[in-house]
Amino acid sequence: MAERDWQEAGARIDALIASSASGGVVARERAEELVRLVADLYGAGLERLLEIVHDAGVLTDEVAEALAADELVSSLLLVHGLHPYDAGTRIERALADVRDAELLDVTPEGVARVRVSGHGCGSDTLRAAVEEAIEAAAPEVTRIEIEEPAAGVIPVSALFSRLADGPSRAPRPVTT
Repeated sequence: MAERDWQEAGARIDALIASSASGGVVARERAEELVRLVADLYGAGLERLLEIVHDAGVLTDEVAEALAADELVSSLLLVHGLHPYDAGTRIERALADVRDAELLDVTPEGVARVRVSGHGCGSDTLRAAVEEAIEAAAPEVTRIEIEEPAAGVIPVSALFSRLADGPSRAPRPVTT
């Protein structure tokens, strides 16, 4: 199945569940239960597949990396709690593509704490990029806390440029 096809399939599943509500609450609950049971079945199959590959000694670091790098496989492993990397590792990898953002930690409660330096793009744009990257990499995160630099801090370089622009305050030469 091509990438576009599986993304469209996911969207179609969501649409079908939503439209099942027109048959009433019971119809929607049955549709959701059906999807949940099918997902659980496939999750159990994926887990068993990984166990077989691991027991055969074929689940190497390179294979785990390839599984994690594939968007479809990675998302399925995430849904079923089978991803080879923990949330912190996945977030760090995702933030590597976001300039000026550093993961501080992920708490046991699922709070991702990130520090941004504020250089580069605007604060709102950077914040949105950080949140999007974390939500895609670690959907189990319950909250994202972004530590931004304090407003009004003057960079040292600005102090020196100001001295160069102002009147000279150099000591006067002493005449003898």
